[in-house]
Amino acid sequence: MSISRKKRRIFIVGLLFTFLYTGIISHLAWIQVVATRSFSPHHVDLVERAVAQRREKLVLNSGRGMIYDRQGTPLTGEEKVGLAIFPLVRYDLEKSGKVDKLARILGMTETEAFQLIKERKHAGFWEDGSGSVVALRPEQAREIQALSIAGVLPLPVTARYPKDELAPHIIGYIGQNAKLIQEKYMDDVQSGALHPNSKIGVAGLERTFQPFLAGVGEKSVSYYVDGRGNPLNGLDIRMNEAQNSFYPLSVMTTLDRTIQQKVEEALQASPLRKGAAVILDVGTREVLASASKPNFDPSRPNPGTNDWQNLAIKQTTPGSIFKMVVAAAALEEGLVKLDDHFVCKGQYGKYGFTCWKEGGHGELTFAEAFADSCNITFAEVAKKVGPEKLELYARKLGLNQEIGWQKMPFYKLGLFRQFDGEERGRVFAQDRPVQDEGVLIQTGIGQRDVQLTPLQAANMAAIIAGGGQKQKVKIVQSINYQNGTTFYRFEDRPLDGGMISPETASKLRGLMEGVVDHGTATMLRNLPWKAAGKSGTAQITVNGVARNNQWFVGYVPRENPKYAIAILAADQPTKGVNEATKLFGEIVTRMAQTEKK
Repeated sequence: MSISRKKRRIFIVGLLFTFLYTGIISHLAWIQVVATRSFSPHHVDLVERAVAQRREKLVLNSGRGMIYDRQGTPLTGEEKVGLAIFPLVRYDLEKSGKVDKLARILGMTETEAFQLIKERKHAGFWEDGSGSVVALRPEQAREIQALSIAGVLPLPVTARYPKDELAPHIIGYIGQNAKLIQEKYMDDVQSGALHPNSKIGVAGLERTFQPFLAGVGEKSVSYYVDGRGNPLNGLDIRMNEAQNSFYPLSVMTTLDRTIQQKVEEALQASPLRKGAAVILDVGTREVLASASKPNFDPSRPNPGTNDWQNLAIKQTTPGSIFKMVVAAAALEEGLVKLDDHFVCKGQYGKYGFTCWKEGGHGELTFAEAFADSCNITFAEVAKKVGPEKLELYARKLGLNQEIGWQKMPFYKLGLFRQFDGEERGRVFAQDRPVQDEGVLIQTGIGQRDVQLTPLQAANMAAIIAGGGQKQKVKIVQSINYQNGTTFYRFEDRPLDGGMISPETASKLRGLMEGVVDHGTATMLRNLPWKAAGKSGTAQITVNGVARNNQWFVGYVPRENPKYAIAILAADQPTKGVNEATKLFGEIVTRMAQTEKK
C-alpha cells in the first residue's frame, strides 16, 4: 500500500473521530446548557433531578384549598406540630449525647428514640400506630428545637383528612389517577400545572371542585446534603411556599358541623351495616347533613371496595315511600278523596300481589290506607292514576331527575355539578309495558323498576313541607378567595317538572301526620319535636337472598317544618323492626337536645 493511501486513510479516520468527538461535546453542551429543563421527548428536568439527588423533601401542606362547613369550621386541613426526621443526615448519634434527652421529651426509651431516627429510610414525621402524625405539645416542640439535632426538628404539618373527619363521603378523597387526568385535565398537564402522577380529587367535592381547590403550589421543607449525607452549610434547610393572597380557593359547604356530627354518631351507633341519612333545610333546600354507611378512611381509601361511595345519592328501590307520589297524583287530579272507602282482603286476586298485612286491613278510608300503608288500596289507586300521571307527579316531587345544583356553562367547565356521581332514579324501566296492570300496581307501591335516592326522598319531603315549592338542592354555598372574599356564590336555581299545588301539599302533610299519630310509625309519637312522615319497606334480592330496604322520610317540627329528613336502612333482614324509623327518631332526639343547650 502506498504511503499516500495510508495518509489518506489516517486523515479520514481522524476526520471521523473529530466529527464524533465534536458531536458528543455538542450533545453534552446541549444537555447541560439548553435542554436542562426539558431533556428528551419526556421533557425531563435535569436540574430538578440533580437537586433531588442531594435533597430530602418533606411536604408540610399540599397547598390545596380548604373545605369548610357553613359556619367556616374546617372539614379538611388539620394543622399540628409534628416531629420531622430527615434520614439522609449522617452523624454519630451515640456520641452526641442528645438522643437520651430527646427520648425523655418524647416519653420513650433511648433505644426507641435511636431507632426512630436511624431506621427511617425517607423524610417523614413521627407517627402513631394508625399512621397519623403524633402532635407535639408546645413545650415538647420548644425543648426539641433547643436540642439542635441535625435533621430532627419540630415542624407544622397539615393532614388533609383529620383522624375523626366528618362527612367523608361528601368530601371524598384525593389520589393519583393518570386516566382521569388524561380525560379531564390535559390542558393543565400541557401548562405544567399537573403531571400524570399529580394527586387530584378522585371522589366527592374533592373531585367536582378540583379545578378550584387545586392550589398554586405546596408548602415544603428541603434538607440539602453533600455526597456523604452531611448537611451543606448555609443550604441545610430551605422552606418553599407559594405566596399568594388570593389562592388557593376554598369551598364553603352548606353542612352544619353540629348536625352532621349528631347524624354520624347516630348512624354509627345503629346496627345498620349499610344505609344513608340526609337532612335538608326545608326553606333553602341546602344539605345540612349527609352520612353514608359503611364508613371509609379518605386518607387510605380502598378502590377495591365501594365503601367510599355516597349512598345518599345512589338510587335504590323505595317501596312504600313512593305512595306519596301516588297520593299526590290521585288527590290533585281529583281521582280520590281523603274519605273515599276501599276494601283490603289481603289479596289482590292475581299476579301473586298481596298486602303486607296478612288477612288485610278490611274496610278503610284513603287517609287510613296511607297511614297503614295498604298495598291493595294503592294498587287500585295507581290503576286510576295511570303511568303517565305517575311519571308526571314523580317529577313534580323532584324524582326521576338529578336534583343537585348544576349549571351549564360554568366558567370553562361545561356542565358543572356540585354532587359527584348523583343518580337520577326512575319510575319505569325502558321498553317496559307500562300499561300492563301487573307492572302498574307493582309500581304503585314503589316496587318493580322504581328507583330513587335518599337525597331525592328528603327533597320530596321538603317539597311537601314547603307547600310545593321546588328548587335545586345545594351542598356548597360559595367558593371563596384565600382572603375571605367571594369568588362565586351559588345562586338558587329552579328544579324542572312543575309543582304540586299548595292545597295538595297541605293534604299530603295531613296524611303524613296520620302515619305517626296512628299508622305505621307510632313509635315516633313522643319525640321532642312532633314529626310527620312516611315509612317504607322495599323487597329486594341480594346475591339471590331475599332482603329489605327500610325507609323513613319526613319532616320536623310538624307545626313549622324546618328539617326534611330521609333515612335508608339498606339490605336488611325480611323480618324485624323498621330500623330506618328508629334511626329517624334517634337523630331527631339528638338534634332537639342539642338545640336546647
